[in-house]
Amino acid sequence: MGKVLALVEPGKLEFREYEEEPLKADEVRVKTLYSGISAGTELTSYRGFNPHLNKSWNSDLRIFEDKVNEESSYPITNWGYEEVGKVIEIGAEVDRVEIGDIVYGTWGHRTTAVLNEDFAAVHRLPETADPIYGIFSHIGSIALNAILDADIHVGETAAVFGQGVPGQIVSQLAKLNGAKVIALDLNPERLEIAKKMGADIVLNPAEVEAAKEIKKLTAGRGADLSIEISGSLKALHQAIKATTYSGKTIASGFFAGNSQGLDLGEEFHHNRIQLICSQISGVRPELSYRWDRLRLNQTIMDLQQSKKIDLKGLISHMEDFKDAEKLFKMLDQNPDNALQTVLKFD
Repeated sequence: MGKVLALVEPGKLEFREYEEEPLKADEVRVKTLYSGISAGTELTSYRGFNPHLNKSWNSDLRIFEDKVNEESSYPITNWGYEEVGKVIEIGAEVDRVEIGDIVYGTWGHRTTAVLNEDFAAVHRLPETADPIYGIFSHIGSIALNAILDADIHVGETAAVFGQGVPGQIVSQLAKLNGAKVIALDLNPERLEIAKKMGADIVLNPAEVEAAKEIKKLTAGRGADLSIEISGSLKALHQAIKATTYSGKTIASGFFAGNSQGLDLGEEFHHNRIQLICSQISGVRPELSYRWDRLRLNQTIMDLQQSKKIDLKGLISHMEDFKDAEKLFKMLDQNPDNALQTVLKFD
């Protein structure tokens, strides 16, 4: 029997058992080693205000619609999207994956998963890689996708609003792309980490007027591009305000709830700001013929393995799978105390 962490109602978790199904000929079974917790999107489900809980997504029209019935969205067992595991069983026809291979992907907070051989074969970590790298495949891809949307050029100034896990990764990638990076966050400890990881300048909007300070630091021009990746509409407003005339602001955070704090009649309108949504379900159209989700995943893995970025250094807390509730409560009640949190499996 396997175990899965289920969200049975907002703020309430429980472990549920499931039957281990026999493998098909082209499948492999992995035993989960680590599962990362998303302190952004995943917490909106834990707190009960993710739009998917209260509305239905019409995939044909790509719009949210009111639910046609009152059927509960709970329990949720398919959440969690940062997993890595070891292959422990292979199907009769599998010849490209071996028992013992380390595979990363998205299968939720569960002890085991069954994957198609085609998927497993292209999501293997090198033998020399630390298995923990695997939990960053998805969150790292979100950050890399924001960088592709930003289209950074060498010598430009990039302001990154939010230094949680995705923001820290964006800051490192922006630096790697040749930008002068200004990292912003309300948490002094996160700013210290951003500085240690390579940010050129760190600013705390609680201590300075962020947009004005960025203008001063760029001879009055403003950031060539700003990336908002905290999910705060107030931060998005400041990001727009800090961006140069006709520059780009990338909205990569997950904005849950209403739009208080964002005033589009001010700098957005008067400075002709390009507001671009970056979302992991797609890449920039002009890049789509050569970039896809798999390439994003593999690039993040390669950058970690070559030590060009440091994501392992963002792990702040690790608990056994059985103590998952401890991590979720901490993220809900004291989110400033953590960066990347990880569930470790036996």
